[in-house]
Amino acid sequence: MSWNDVPDWAANMTRALLKTVKAKDPHTFFHCCRVGKAARMLGKAAGLNEYEQAVLEYSGLYHDIGKIAVPDEILFKPAKLTKDEYRLMKLHPVQSMQILDPLLSEAFFRDIAPGVELHHEKLDGTGYPYGLEGKDIPIFTRIVSIVDSVDAMVSSRPYSKGMPMERVLEELKRCSGTQFDEALVKIYLDAYKFWEKEKPKATELDMADELLKAAS
Repeated sequence: MSWNDVPDWAANMTRALLKTVKAKDPHTFFHCCRVGKAARMLGKAAGLNEYEQAVLEYSGLYHDIGKIAVPDEILFKPAKLTKDEYRLMKLHPVQSMQILDPLLSEAFFRDIAPGVELHHEKLDGTGYPYGLEGKDIPIFTRIVSIVDSVDAMVSSRPYSKGMPMERVLEELKRCSGTQFDEALVKIYLDAYKFWEKEKPKATELDMADELLKAAS
């Protein structure tokens, strides 16, 4: 990817959107913050340049903002979703892109779009919303997919307890080459042990400010 500028107003715009997310669902807000941070870290470990790392961080910050459009009775349901409810939940990447759409006149936001819209696609074609597979899934999407899945697996919800990290790492290995990019999983596994001390604490809204400054 060529080098471009991150718009001066990107941080303020993103901060405002994240505050909206936090007002509806703090869990999703903190998840987006953690995924943004982790996507930058994995991008750095993969040898991507500073601009590409910024694209990844913002991709993570934006990837689930569409959940503000998910009905509360589905988003906050304290039990497993029905098939119809899950079908509606699976629309959130498209809804995230609808929120992002007015910003796509800027090259930077066009660059973050794949990580937002496609982060639930899988290499074997069983993902959503489009069932893309293999080479049709961009590297930025593959990175966001890994760190998003890791954070989802370790996080507890009313209907499920988070997995221990040891089990999550085993899941990454098991799904390597089918759901996740094999080379990126290897990079993640090699780099993870050095990241533990850098993991952000999801306790304050200014955590987003810190991440956004780092991405600027």
